[in-house]
Amino acid sequence: MNKVTLSGILLAALIMAGCGNSAKSPNNDQAQATTEVAKTDSASKKIVLFFGDSLTAGYGLDDPADAFPGVISHMVDSLKLPYKVINAGLSGETTAGGNGRINWLLKQKIDVFVLELGANDGLRGIPVNETAKNLQSIVDKVKAKYPDAKLVLLGMQVPPNMGADYTGKFKTVFPDLAKKNNMALVPFLLKDVAGIPSLNQGDGIHPTAQGAKIVADNVWAVLKDELK
Repeated sequence: MNKVTLSGILLAALIMAGCGNSAKSPNNDQAQATTEVAKTDSASKKIVLFFGDSLTAGYGLDDPADAFPGVISHMVDSLKLPYKVINAGLSGETTAGGNGRINWLLKQKIDVFVLELGANDGLRGIPVNETAKNLQSIVDKVKAKYPDAKLVLLGMQVPPNMGADYTGKFKTVFPDLAKKNNMALVPFLLKDVAGIPSLNQGDGIHPTAQGAKIVADNVWAVLKDELK
């Protein structure tokens, strides 16, 4: 199968998955995040907050701990690092939704903020400048509340079927934002996973547990330096 055909299939799967995720009740996800925050002993450990959409939440996985933040949490615990990982992923989240939700999460002290949003914007063809504006607003709110927090941005891409102009502009949002805000950058979150059927669920976009381990490795390669 050539790349164009594969990209077309991936795009269709992405749109279907994005729409399906948005139907999922945000109250359940937020309640889970609330529970995680409540369990956190911030007096003894620093907090790493993963803020994102279904990729962060672990949509479709049997065990939420198999999502890439959960895999990273296991790495942190294995290395006995003084950090607590909190997964604040919400399926179907857009950058606009995240911008509206972030203040609630900032009630919890954050030492490392990992931002993973934008994929659902791209699937819906939301103007790139709006995506960039929302992401910047989220970052501004985190920096205003916790100026000493370390910031990590997880880059995303959209299939070429969205058009060369849109695809190119979308891709540059993440390195541009990272440079502007002095954020550590993971260039492409789904590197070595996207487009590989055996590493993705039936929808063609959400990683399997095995795929999530590779995604976690992509993130860990950058995040580990922020935990020193």
